[in-house]
Amino acid sequence: MTSRIELARVDLRGRTPTTAQLRTALPRGGVDVDSVLHQVQPMVEAVRDRGAAAALEFGAKFDGVTPESVRVPANRLATALDELDPAVRTALEVAIERTRTVHADQRRTDTTTQVVSGGTVTERWVPVERVGLYVPGGNAVYPSSVVMNVVPAQAAGVDSLVVASPPQQQFGGLPHPTILAAARLLGVEEVWAVGGAQAVALLSYGGTDTDGTDLLPVDLITGPGNIYVTAAKRLCRGLVGIDAEAGPTEIAVLADATADPVHVAADLISQAEHDVLAASVLVTDSPELADAVDAALTAQLSVVKHADRVTTALTGTQSGTVLVDDIDQGLRVVNAYAAEHLEIQTADATGVAARVRSAGAIFVGPYAPVSLGDYCAGSNHVLPTAGCARHSSGLSVQTFLRGIHVVEYSESALKDVAGHVVALADAEDLPAHGQAVRARFEALS
Repeated sequence: MTSRIELARVDLRGRTPTTAQLRTALPRGGVDVDSVLHQVQPMVEAVRDRGAAAALEFGAKFDGVTPESVRVPANRLATALDELDPAVRTALEVAIERTRTVHADQRRTDTTTQVVSGGTVTERWVPVERVGLYVPGGNAVYPSSVVMNVVPAQAAGVDSLVVASPPQQQFGGLPHPTILAAARLLGVEEVWAVGGAQAVALLSYGGTDTDGTDLLPVDLITGPGNIYVTAAKRLCRGLVGIDAEAGPTEIAVLADATADPVHVAADLISQAEHDVLAASVLVTDSPELADAVDAALTAQLSVVKHADRVTTALTGTQSGTVLVDDIDQGLRVVNAYAAEHLEIQTADATGVAARVRSAGAIFVGPYAPVSLGDYCAGSNHVLPTAGCARHSSGLSVQTFLRGIHVVEYSESALKDVAGHVVALADAEDLPAHGQAVRARFEALS
């Protein structure tokens, strides 16, 4: 019989904590990336120095298998798609179609501003030339992450992309066949059978495959991973761009007495299913709802496949229920928490959602669960965690674009502003800056 689940409670009723106090009082998970840097740095350096050979050695150590080559042969991608369960293929096709529809509208257009007559500044949006898209293994298989990484990169116009995913013992050293099938379905031709910190390092430095072909380095790496992947991203940042240092997944649900406790419990469980470190947080002004959600969690856990993992996550310090006086205070709480996924299950959910300032993604009303966003809403599920939604966005087409300012001034337009340039250059004690302008006109004067 399943033990009763009672989420730990933080009672903020009758209190007016500051934003700083909220950030420390609320349940929060996370990982200490610094604690593993000393383990990961030698791995990154080994791959830097010895390339694919070192990456394959680490794969043998941590994944228990050594693929024949880093790059997955094209025929294995085709076979994986041919053998994919038709229901899964159809579901992936729907997910791809909807995700492409949403992301196609995100593509920024170039803008030219005429500053003065003869002087223009154009902001031109240029895609990153080559990107590495990491798809984790571990507790689950994530073909949806292939979709979420590849579609915005393609919409941005990235010409060269590679998907990296850990080799699997049970599949002869290849990534999971559903990962390969998803890549093929999206038209991805380059997939590497490499995972963990060694994948990030190999994507950053490149190398030579077992057959002598080049494994070209990338300019940007995106996609979530475990603490070792995150540490490698931190170490390689600067050599390559990275999207974010992703932590364990998290969900917050802002709910009032109108919410269905069965729905809320199911949604909290759905994210706890990912990882024992996953965070599931309920924010409510209804103690009765909180009690009902605890009861629903207990009932649903009796039939949950990964009950041990879920129970550990729900009873960890990163999960809990926050009791508030009203929805206004609840909004202050969720804005301070800045969840990766935030559900609004209240009366006038649309109006309440419009007042949220900090969240990776917002799911409005009883029929927009986070699971929808994970797969088929059309939104992207690669989102900021650990409160980073206060200052960062999720993966989008913009992630793969660089804004370049193109400055074009005529002779007369430069001459009109030359005195101001010289004055500011002298004020900063950089007289050569001013001379670079003077030199263009001194011979004419």
